[in-house]
Amino acid sequence: MGSLIGSPWIYVIVAISVLFDVFLPVLPSGLLVIMAATAAAAGTGAARHVQDVPDIAALILCAATASVLGDFVAYRLARRDGGRFDRAIARSRRLTSAQERLGAAVARGGGALVVVARFAPAGRSVVSIGAGAARRTSREFLPWSALAGLVWAAYSVGLGYFGGHWLGATWLATGVSLVALIAAGAAAAYLMRRPAAAAR
Repeated sequence: MGSLIGSPWIYVIVAISVLFDVFLPVLPSGLLVIMAATAAAAGTGAARHVQDVPDIAALILCAATASVLGDFVAYRLARRDGGRFDRAIARSRRLTSAQERLGAAVARGGGALVVVARFAPAGRSVVSIGAGAARRTSREFLPWSALAGLVWAAYSVGLGYFGGHWLGATWLATGVSLVALIAAGAAAAYLMRRPAAAAR
């Protein structure tokens, strides 16, 4: 990773990971963003022998853009073949409930759910596919997707950046930042479940 972090290829790897984790939520996109930001902030550790380290603003832009593109691809696929996705969603009470809440929230302009879901495990996938399958217009979905991608990217890069400043480019800094990202995901998952619990 040290040589990759010090080369332009880190942007490509981050972009690919973030782009495709809407389909494969197990991809370590958050960890990659944090590691790159940690090395960029500290300028030591993995990147100490490399003159070039990732630019923080470019890293945020790269991750946010890839996030929106991935969301849009998933949204378009689900919108084009909504029947198949509807049948798949109907088999899961949890996905059906999430789709209904998403549809209601986006329809009344409460797309903050899209932003919250970006942090929850697999929440991005549920939201993007759910919006497409529910035939939400791109005008309803994409602005919130863009905001979600930007907020998530800025938060993830910020964790790595400040962790690198405080703890240096060490595995401890990366680990602490990753725990903070996971905590945000747990909080987001709780917030997404709470409306359903309140309704029962």
